[in-house]
Amino acid sequence: MIAEDAPEYRDASLPVDRRVDDLIDRMTVEELVAQLLSVPAYQLVIEGDDEDVGQLLTEDGEFDREAATDILEHGIGHLTRLAGGGGLEPERAAEITDEVQNLLVEETRLGIPAVPHEECLSGYMGPDGTTFPQGIGLASTWDPDLVEGMTTRIRDQLLSIGSVHALSPVLDIARDLRWGRTEETFGEDPYLVAQMASAYVRGLQGSDPTEGISATLKHFVGHGLGEGGKNRSSVQIGERELREVHLFPFEAAIHEANAESVMNAYHDIDGVPCAADESLLTDVLRGEWDFEGTVVSDYFSVRFLHEEHGVARDRYEAAIQAVEAGLDVELPQIEAYDHLVEAVESGDIARETVETSARRVLRQKFEKGLFEEYGSDPEDAAEAFGPDAHREYARDLARESITLLKNEDELLPLDDDTSVAVVGPKADTPEGQLGDYAYAAHYPEKESNRHVVTPLEAFQSRLGEEQVTYAAGCTTTGPETDGFESAVDATATSDVAVAFVGSRSAIALSDAEGEDRRDRPDVPTSGEGADVTDLELPGVQQELVERLHETDTPLVVVQVSGKPHSIEWIDQHVPAVVHAWLPGEEGGHGIADVLFGDHSPSGRLPVSVAKNVGQLPVYYGRKPNSRNERHVYADSDPLYPFGYGLSYTEFEYGDLSLSDDEVHPAGTVTASVTVENTGSVAGHEVVQCYAHQAWPSQARPVQELVGFERVHLDPGESATVYFEIATAQLAFHDRDMDLVVEPDEYELRIGRSAATTETADSFEVVGDRYEVPRSGRVYFAETRVEN
Repeated sequence: MIAEDAPEYRDASLPVDRRVDDLIDRMTVEELVAQLLSVPAYQLVIEGDDEDVGQLLTEDGEFDREAATDILEHGIGHLTRLAGGGGLEPERAAEITDEVQNLLVEETRLGIPAVPHEECLSGYMGPDGTTFPQGIGLASTWDPDLVEGMTTRIRDQLLSIGSVHALSPVLDIARDLRWGRTEETFGEDPYLVAQMASAYVRGLQGSDPTEGISATLKHFVGHGLGEGGKNRSSVQIGERELREVHLFPFEAAIHEANAESVMNAYHDIDGVPCAADESLLTDVLRGEWDFEGTVVSDYFSVRFLHEEHGVARDRYEAAIQAVEAGLDVELPQIEAYDHLVEAVESGDIARETVETSARRVLRQKFEKGLFEEYGSDPEDAAEAFGPDAHREYARDLARESITLLKNEDELLPLDDDTSVAVVGPKADTPEGQLGDYAYAAHYPEKESNRHVVTPLEAFQSRLGEEQVTYAAGCTTTGPETDGFESAVDATATSDVAVAFVGSRSAIALSDAEGEDRRDRPDVPTSGEGADVTDLELPGVQQELVERLHETDTPLVVVQVSGKPHSIEWIDQHVPAVVHAWLPGEEGGHGIADVLFGDHSPSGRLPVSVAKNVGQLPVYYGRKPNSRNERHVYADSDPLYPFGYGLSYTEFEYGDLSLSDDEVHPAGTVTASVTVENTGSVAGHEVVQCYAHQAWPSQARPVQELVGFERVHLDPGESATVYFEIATAQLAFHDRDMDLVVEPDEYELRIGRSAATTETADSFEVVGDRYEVPRSGRVYFAETRVEN
């Protein structure tokens, strides 16, 4: 019941915009600016930090009400990872979040609740959150429905602790595989990235804003293109490629999944830092795409305008540049945007500019229903979490993501009566199964009740300890070979050996500073800030594999790694090769399920794997001259192509059938193909549809993915897959940067990878050149399967 004298913004029956207008009119400059600020559980310190405005929790994790009352005097926009960053168990996280929200609602002048946000790239990044496979592993499933199911489960956990906003997913395109954050992405192809990201957003946000978590698309934009494959370094790219490749997934996720938030990237593009780029944050995002959500800063990126890019004299100038460009909320803590109060009062920025950003933040709070219900119940948190929460789904995702790259003489699947040598540095390291934004990998010193199943544990559980011999052999990095002999002995006395190798994933290199990194036993070589100059297996792992190969015991190499490695020697000499990516807390069981044949391998590569780093780039969608030219000692073909992956069964394709030979520029064409499982076991096939334009008016990619469908078939079963493709999907930006469809001949290619065309057919787009209007934009093919 609303009191008669209550302000309009308290009346939930009124339209959101009216409530926002009423509240804005009542706010002081200090209160407006406070909505653009964030505060973490603990003050986050980076090198050179000289400001400390306090923190919400004491060192022992208790709510510091006195400090909070001072910090939150005028309200606050976001609570930065109060639960995950505070290391709070779920029930305690719900209680603390409720206390902070109560203080804001009951003890500040206007009673505006905050937006609590968390990280959830591979699951909620906090104590007891279920850890699923890393982003690159999710992409290898080629199954958007599985991803949507995962984020639906993540949503339940986040809501139970009072969070309403998440800093995920990552939509960066990974084409320089030296970049450590390759593992966080959905791969090299904009269409695949857009499909997986849209599914991620749908699951996280749900169908009702009051019952969903705002997804944040990041990093806007081109973050995977840093010079030298280095994180945060400058990006040089033409507008056409920026739009068609790197902006495309963001545009699709906004229009197809209604994503509610966007995060800027750290780098500059042609000298303009993304955090202060009005053409991106306002002209494209809001002017062209009609995005109405909030733009939040990547952590510290506002202060970096001064300290890293050098385009602002101080944080005062940095704040003005960012907010005027269209960046609404500074994360993760109060550092620069608090200067906006002075900037407004001195006339260096208009109050209306601050109001514009505050309006977006307040709209989100009203739409989330926070003014009516902001609390969280510890009992709900207890129910949503627990050591077994969603473990079966995590296991299913893990095994669906695993990609079989080679299987000579059908070495796999293994028999249960086989004695196995389980060797390698990734065989029995729990954190080694996780991506950089998993809680246990991000905070290795913290405790969690989530048990991570290693491959060794899974093998011992399945076969019994007497059938399994374990030896690490070496560490992930470092020169030591003392453990080689024990690994060789274990291999020589077993029926088969499985070597688990790969990179260690973690955040940055803070634990590995100095000139002796190559001598350290466990340096991160994948993850944020862990960028490399080669793609080889780190340390002496390659040497270990070579020694194991010399025993003549059949050898399986399993890469448990967030990035593809250059393993040409292994491909030539080892009979069976698998990539398990970073499979999460049930990764060990997922790997065992595949290696022993409980699940026919169904993962497909979301990136092309280079033979060596000098080949880069090797992504499939290069232009013809880049694709066809070669180096002196190497051709341009990848070791394994995009979309590639083997199965324990065989599939045969029929001929491709097209609904029409001629299509108008604003029309559609339906392609259909029948696929049959001709093998002896059930399995998944990922049917991929690529398009090629015969004679474009400018250089274009040799082919582009325009549709895919994952199909499960029993032995002898067949199904027909239909792709309804709008000609607008074939559009590109012409010399005037207009999005057009050209009359021409187009070929549709159906294959099991970008390098293998099983069947193809052509049609003609007839009529006049067609400029695609905004309302005519089509992002995805419509697909269906008929058995």
